[in-house]
Amino acid sequence: MGGGGRRRAPEGGGRGGHGSGGGRRGASGEAGGPGRGRGRYQPAKKRWIDYPRSDRDGLQRFVPSWKQVTGCFIGFFGMLVAAAGIAYAMVEIPAVDKIKDNESNVFYWDDGKTQMASTGGKENRQIVSIDKIPDHMQDAVIAAENASFETDSGVDPMGIARAAFNMATGGETQGGSTITQQFVKNTYLDQSQTLSRKAKELFISIKVGAQMDKDEILAGYLNAAYYGRNAYGIQAASQAYFGKDSLELSLSESAFLASVLKGPNLYNPDGGVGPNAEPKDNRKRVEARWEWTLNRMVEVDRLSASERAKVKQFPKLVDRKSPLSGQTGYLIDIAKQEAAKKMKISIEDLDKGGYKIYTTFNEKKVKALEKAVAKTRKEQGKRMDKLVQFGGASVDPNSGQIKAVYGGAGYDKGYYVNNARTQGVPVGSTWKPFVLASAMENGTYKTGGKGISPMSRYNGDDNSIIYDQNGDPIPDGKGGNFRQQNEEDGKKYGSVTLHFAMEKSINVPFAQLGIDVGLDTTRETAMAMGIPERSFDTGNMNNVSFSLGTSTPDAISLSSAYATLAASGEHYEPYSVTKVVKDDAEREGFQKPSAKQALEPDVADGVTEVLENVVQKGTAKRIADIGFPAAGKTGTTDDNLSAWYAGYTPELSTAIGVFRSDPEEGKLLRITGDAGDSIHGGEVPAQVWKDYMLEGTKGEEHSDFPDAVDTGEVVGKPTPSPTPTPSEEPEPDPTPSHEIPEPSLPVEPSESCNQWDPACWGNGGNNNGGTDVGGTDSGGATGGESSPPPTTDPVTGGNGNGNGGNGNGGWLGGTD
Repeated sequence: MGGGGRRRAPEGGGRGGHGSGGGRRGASGEAGGPGRGRGRYQPAKKRWIDYPRSDRDGLQRFVPSWKQVTGCFIGFFGMLVAAAGIAYAMVEIPAVDKIKDNESNVFYWDDGKTQMASTGGKENRQIVSIDKIPDHMQDAVIAAENASFETDSGVDPMGIARAAFNMATGGETQGGSTITQQFVKNTYLDQSQTLSRKAKELFISIKVGAQMDKDEILAGYLNAAYYGRNAYGIQAASQAYFGKDSLELSLSESAFLASVLKGPNLYNPDGGVGPNAEPKDNRKRVEARWEWTLNRMVEVDRLSASERAKVKQFPKLVDRKSPLSGQTGYLIDIAKQEAAKKMKISIEDLDKGGYKIYTTFNEKKVKALEKAVAKTRKEQGKRMDKLVQFGGASVDPNSGQIKAVYGGAGYDKGYYVNNARTQGVPVGSTWKPFVLASAMENGTYKTGGKGISPMSRYNGDDNSIIYDQNGDPIPDGKGGNFRQQNEEDGKKYGSVTLHFAMEKSINVPFAQLGIDVGLDTTRETAMAMGIPERSFDTGNMNNVSFSLGTSTPDAISLSSAYATLAASGEHYEPYSVTKVVKDDAEREGFQKPSAKQALEPDVADGVTEVLENVVQKGTAKRIADIGFPAAGKTGTTDDNLSAWYAGYTPELSTAIGVFRSDPEEGKLLRITGDAGDSIHGGEVPAQVWKDYMLEGTKGEEHSDFPDAVDTGEVVGKPTPSPTPTPSEEPEPDPTPSHEIPEPSLPVEPSESCNQWDPACWGNGGNNNGGTDVGGTDSGGATGGESSPPPTTDPVTGGNGNGNGGNGNGGWLGGTD
């Protein structure tokens, strides 16, 4: 047979191929599928980066190989090294002599054009060489700031990582950890807290550490640093604090300046900007830091123990001098604090200069307020001794802009504490409108949350018992019942409306009303209106006298809260800076505040109507002839420690406070002056308010307040003999007889006492009257601060303003 071989395979496929498919082993024929043909396998063309991986199936294709991982790491590291090299080459070493040319900060009035002041930067800096800086000054700074300075590389990797982490997570920003880094930071004009700036600062620090001598770095740091008192550099600081050249500094003085470098705003004994930078607090900090610095010098072998033992006295400072006159220094401090906070930089960084800060302050109003205080001081003569202080502030109710402040005599007169920001002077009866507003908004425990009317009646008799919400007398802590006093001892008003009680500033009705509403509720209302929680008198938080004004908000906060009434219940947070510009770029964070509805409009307008009556017929009637709509409330405290008037028009709210303080004893004193008589809220503060408003708003239009509508439930009952309405209520006899008729309402409850009888009302559980203010016996001292008054230190008693405990109520609040 002719060779019967295997059957010939069909074209285009391997054995068993079907159609265009092919068999198990694919061929290279036209059909091209993976078949079983005899064709040779040809893999796909390789990619430069084989990812996803072609030799894996499914999700495994996306798992990188160890070669790929290693390659990526090496490549990334190489890029970082290259970038670091480029950055290192591009940055320049700071030139210390160029620091003298740093720009000043420029502040503008509210018109955005007129310059108010120029501060900082090139104004007060002198560069000296290292041989003009004594060895003990160098040693003190190295011991306190960076003990390894002479041997380290100039950077602290852990400190850098910590700072980067804090910024990335929104935590507290930090300065340089080494002297080298601080030198770079102080000569770096852009003080924004950003990662990019920090990175650039790092590369400069590395280059400085590698190319500059340690003596150059140390001299540069000491010449670039800010020491407070507007002093930039060691030479200016030596003159500012001790009146001598830097080379003449003693060891004690050097330790002081090294201590101030920790942060002048908090360590300058003169005080700084902000509520935690009061002079007494700063003095305490810097004395502790001074002691620590000297001990640290011994610890790191830069001072012998025997030399340390010779230094016992804290150095004596020369009096501070300032070119800022009038109110300018106080205005700048307010604006600086707000600008630094919103830009998230320190006051020291802001003081390095270059910023244009546009404020809300109105030049005409600031000068008018200063003029009004000066006029009153002159007219009062001997009553205004050197210890009597004024503080005041004006706020626009319709925007929250702070238009004017009075902070004191002026930096140029040696008074560096801003009385407009002093948080230690009790406000007395100016607190009563907050109690009334809370009652009208929230009602009392007897009305089930329904607001009450100002025409509600309460017992107004002097020395009346105050009752808790169970109807039980509040104990006085001595086995008796707490009794609240009015300023006029023995005065029997009987049942009076809250409207009339506000007009005459009668204490007893508001003491009981505060308990009926609930002290917590009143506090919530006050905070919503603009009173900061930190100003609450913690020693009297649960005491009757809290409702009569033992708390200590500053003038700006008080005027802001009254502005809420002027704006029919809308509250704007007060602010002083509209924008900040640096290097022609406007900084973020200076948006206008939005309004928040703190009170119902009818409630706010109702309180305003009551306070208009105070001006027309009550304790503020000195202002009645001002010639345009005005509302307000007077305030006088126990022992005449402070006197206030807070008032407003629809366009402007202003609070004026007067207090007297002894810087040696560190407490408030009676405002008697050399003449020996008292000063009340309806007198001196009200007169300042009137003079200021007449001059400061001259030429401006004045609108009417909105009409008040009847709102709330009328509680209480009239006396058996109908009591005249507030407009018909007879004026109290200015010299009342001691033969006073019996009260028309019972003072103490009986079994048949009607639940709506004001004499039967009460609230507050087992709250007690406070000591000193509405406290033991007949009251006493309220709060207490040195000149300037401290924020927290009490004169007497425990937490807060020296109040607390039990006893008969003093007349804090008073009738003015």
